Amino acid sequence: MVFRSEYENVSTVSLPIHDVVLGRAAERGDTPALIDGTGDLTLTYGQVDALHRRVAAGLAEAGVRKGDVLALHSPNTVLFPLAFYAATRAGAAVTTVHPLATPEEFAKQLRDSSARWIVTVSPLLAAARAAAALAGGIEEIFVCDQAPEGPDGEGVRSLQAFLGSTGPVPEIDVDPDEDVAALPYSSGTTGVPKGVMLTHTSIATNLAQLEPVIPMGPGDRILAILPFFHIYGLTALMNAPLRQGATVVVLPRFELDTFLGAIQKHRINGLYVAPPIVLALAKHPAVAEYDLSSLRYVVSAAAPLDAALAEACSARLGLPPVLQAYGMTELSPGTHVVPLDAENPPPGTVGKLLPSTEMRILSLDDPSKDAAPGEEGEVAIRGPQVMKGYLGRPDATAAMIDADGWVHTGDIGRVDADGWLFVVDRVKELIKYKGFQVAPAELEALLLTHEGVADAAVIGVTDADGTEIPKAFVVRQPAAPGLTAEDVMAHVAARVAPYKKIRAVEFIDGVPRAASGKILRRELRDRT
Repeated sequence: MVFRSEYENVSTVSLPIHDVVLGRAAERGDTPALIDGTGDLTLTYGQVDALHRRVAAGLAEAGVRKGDVLALHSPNTVLFPLAFYAATRAGAAVTTVHPLATPEEFAKQLRDSSARWIVTVSPLLAAARAAAALAGGIEEIFVCDQAPEGPDGEGVRSLQAFLGSTGPVPEIDVDPDEDVAALPYSSGTTGVPKGVMLTHTSIATNLAQLEPVIPMGPGDRILAILPFFHIYGLTALMNAPLRQGATVVVLPRFELDTFLGAIQKHRINGLYVAPPIVLALAKHPAVAEYDLSSLRYVVSAAAPLDAALAEACSARLGLPPVLQAYGMTELSPGTHVVPLDAENPPPGTVGKLLPSTEMRILSLDDPSKDAAPGEEGEVAIRGPQVMKGYLGRPDATAAMIDADGWVHTGDIGRVDADGWLFVVDRVKELIKYKGFQVAPAELEALLLTHEGVADAAVIGVTDADGTEIPKAFVVRQPAAPGLTAEDVMAHVAARVAPYKKIRAVEFIDGVPRAASGKILRRELRDRT
């Protein structure tokens, strides 16, 4: 069965991403566009429009050309968007790099993407130089801020120097349907990271798909706490709000007190977060010390969020239910969202199909067939937001996108009678205990209901008999140093069928997570 969106289709947006997002920036003039949440710098829409054009001219004078790849290696700053849109206006595709990547990891991405240029920040300059030396082929490294004084900064130009450029703003003939605008790399939690080719059209059309259900505009204040280098942050916290005229308050990383203080100081009304932040908002005592009354809604995505945790967060903040959204890097990224105006959405749903999007639920036993109505199966998506493919990996692309254009997401979901999607877990993460399927996300959600558990993750491990069993990695709450493995196992056992019981527990200091909030289960497997 093919599920189709109940919303009216949107027109495909075949325009360069810098024009799609900043097309009205000049007319918005003095409206604040970007605010440094840790300092005093504010950039208006008029300034963002003018400054990114000057930087684009400087990049063009430096030699950036259509077809080049520029690596943007930076935490969130107010200059990150300027660098991104300047690069695309100069004709380059932007591959976004995790700021904490090792030089070796960075070099792999540089080589794989054939990047010729790097934009970084001065604190990360040494890592960028080391990566460039390992990769080879880098024409020049720029910094967004000011280059360090002395030998460390020798020969390094700042993008800010380009603000005085008198060169012409590049007028590049972009083919939005074919030219790649962003080249993020998939998280690699279940395989080798791959370059995801997102065209100008796929990103721009996804923004148009999101607008009817997540509207924002002048007067809205959005806190950019999730990283811009991840597709969730790039779309929800940079492209979407700047396209619609909202104000984005930028934080470089998540630190709870700084985060809460920014909400209070800047009167943030919209939060886009991942489940670990929802957990902090629901459980951490520091939340009570701040005035968060400006908040109107919270949206969580990037990883599964348990309904009970969502309810605990919304109850504590005195807000409507925490909304969820669903997508993946390969889908630009959005396919589902709980609309801001939804009345009584069912707990735990990740939303309804966005406009112009189709879905199938494929049988877990026979992926060539659809699952029966109401049954769980693999989520498959088709729509204009689908990636062009994986860079240089036609076989991986063919394995992901079938001949009929369906993206096989690897996520297990079910759809209720009203069209709400519920995502259960990843196909590859399922634990097979004596023939029964056990979803780690379900057990993790139960573990978080224990007052002594601060965080938790579950993976499948093999016991002495060769049987795969669920093992929990648990972070104790500071107030519960005496929490035992028996306590943890008993808590779960009382609430699940016997085959789902936790059968091994290991206490750890912190659950390893990607920047998006996804649990890095591979790192946990390496511990066993």
